[in-house]
Amino acid sequence: MIARHAIEHAIEFVYSVPVHGSVMTLYVCPFQDRRQVVRGFSIETDPAGAVYDFDGYFGNRGHFFDRPGRHRRLSILARSTVEVGPIPEAPASLGLDAWEELRRASAEPELNLMLQPSRFARPSSALDAFIRDCGLGPGEDPLAGAVALRTRLHQSFDYIPGTTAVDSPIEQILETREGVCQDYAHVMASILRGWGIPTRYVSGYLGPDRDGGGGKTTGESHAWVESWFPGPGWIGFDPTNDVQCDERHVRVAVGRDYADVPPTRGVFHGSAESTLTTQVRIARETSPR
Repeated sequence: MIARHAIEHAIEFVYSVPVHGSVMTLYVCPFQDRRQVVRGFSIETDPAGAVYDFDGYFGNRGHFFDRPGRHRRLSILARSTVEVGPIPEAPASLGLDAWEELRRASAEPELNLMLQPSRFARPSSALDAFIRDCGLGPGEDPLAGAVALRTRLHQSFDYIPGTTAVDSPIEQILETREGVCQDYAHVMASILRGWGIPTRYVSGYLGPDRDGGGGKTTGESHAWVESWFPGPGWIGFDPTNDVQCDERHVRVAVGRDYADVPPTRGVFHGSAESTLTTQVRIARETSPR
């Protein structure tokens, strides 16, 4: 079975006074590989104008535009049609030599990069205290340890929108035990990298549950992690929902953390305050491959 998702991602910047130009980089185009196929993608903006695509780091596809005219509002609408799956079920555990195989494979530059600290996924004394207080450890099997960590993070934190910002360090969720999906992902990536498991941050969308074969959701973008293991390769972990990533998870971009792949990054010319609003709508249809 595959899941086909029709996605609309609406983004709007409203300025307190008119600005005289905006430059914007976007990561809103879904990733394409053997598990995920992009059947259609478009971007519309208001003010209108040309939108250019580029190849970003880590295989991501980005977009760029410049709106030089005077405007008080900037609207962006990205539409995607994506087929996801089937996603293989992860094994319960790996072989007896999994840690040694993981250590050898992690010497490869692509994997070794995802072991290094980054802006939002890094060691800290607060993280050490959290690990100690929760009794967390890598265990005898790296995959089983990652699954146990996913569940423990889900149990330890409360998902409360607005309690953190896009630039909040992991210390904030570790102190308050409240945050959103990107905070869960940053903590999980920080711990798994410390255990020697290459882990990357994933931005994307979470579609409707598969029950009933369809449905719609309205909300915001989502985030989780993918970790590499000898044998199965990259496996997605969603600690916010305590699940292995499946056909509901539509990947948009991967990186070391949120700073590598924000949906929007830009500047404007003028002296104004800006307000950002976003909304994601996803409709799902399920059909046999």
